[in-house]
Amino acid sequence: MKQFAKKIGYMLFAFFFYIDRIFTRVNKHKVFCIMTHDSSMDSNVGMIIQEMKKQNPNYKFYYIKKEDTAEVKNAGKVNRFLEFFLVKPFHMATAGYIFLDNIFLPMSYLHFSSKTKVVQLWHGTGTIKKFGQDANEGNLKKLEYRANRTITHLIVNAEGIREQYAGAFGVELDKVYAAGLPRTDILFDSKKQHNDKKVFYQQYPELKDKKIVLYAPTFRDEEVAKPKMELDLDAFINQLPDDLVCIIKLHPFVARQYAWTKEQQERYKGRIYNLSSYPDTNTLLLVADALITDYSSIIYEYCLREKPMVFYAYDLEAFESKGRGFYEPYEAFVPGMVAKTTDELIEAIKLNIYEEKYDLERIEWFRDRHYQYFDGKSTERVIELISSNDK
Repeated sequence: MKQFAKKIGYMLFAFFFYIDRIFTRVNKHKVFCIMTHDSSMDSNVGMIIQEMKKQNPNYKFYYIKKEDTAEVKNAGKVNRFLEFFLVKPFHMATAGYIFLDNIFLPMSYLHFSSKTKVVQLWHGTGTIKKFGQDANEGNLKKLEYRANRTITHLIVNAEGIREQYAGAFGVELDKVYAAGLPRTDILFDSKKQHNDKKVFYQQYPELKDKKIVLYAPTFRDEEVAKPKMELDLDAFINQLPDDLVCIIKLHPFVARQYAWTKEQQERYKGRIYNLSSYPDTNTLLLVADALITDYSSIIYEYCLREKPMVFYAYDLEAFESKGRGFYEPYEAFVPGMVAKTTDELIEAIKLNIYEEKYDLERIEWFRDRHYQYFDGKSTERVIELISSNDK
């Protein structure tokens, strides 16, 4: 029943879209932004918005954000309905540019004017796990495929991953452009990095002279119902030197349900910091001397730091058999030591941080495979690309 209701919603959106297409014209200065994954100004779409405003104040911007697609159960329901099904289709049908950071399924029923450029920026810099057409099944796979047929430009970070993304989105290779992702520009902004680190150490001055390990695991579906911490925190504080601290950054879905008791807060004080609510993950990457993760795409940002990474894949076999699978054999692909037990993890941390026995060449190989540009100008490149007459 729920799937049927969604289909009706997609078709209703398309109905008003086509009415608008018939009776209106495309406005080359209208920009429609679908930001259902990340509506911040540091996101891929957000960076584009800032640069386009700077280049030409005549651009007008309209949005669909995550909250626009959420279910409403109050007096604002009628207004939300009218806004979503009447106003949004109008702006979408008349936009000269459409930018997305996610797949918007109503687009599976839409056909745009040849004057409209549909630019998929996605929200990840890279992926370990299969996604999109390589992972989904059934009706969702069909809908996503149809929605992706509207894409005129699929932006990726490097030439070497164009084919992978073409397959995952089900688009022709000549629509995939290695212009660099806009949000990565922040990673090359030394002034911003300096200021962000300064703010962090003002908040946590006791960490200034500490060695910091950032633990940032991926999200697992079963953790929504039963959030748990697989990292053995007691082993961390008992078996590793006192000058080493661990910052925990959990996925928002898990962090909302995971809270320490007062006893835990006291026991781990000064050694373990649960900063899951810290607003900027990039800042945590800047201050970290090493990263512990598993299957998270955070490694695509951290590899630029050329610091050690340890992969705590305690459930590798189960994750691979039950999940979406990997594009390449996991242990051969990741740029760091793989640990499957607490003892292996502790040993890997000692080797990587205190003995500096990590494979820098492998990290550089991984970085160069997923980054084509290191100049912080990807946003400008994307805008130059889509502003040309070539599609």
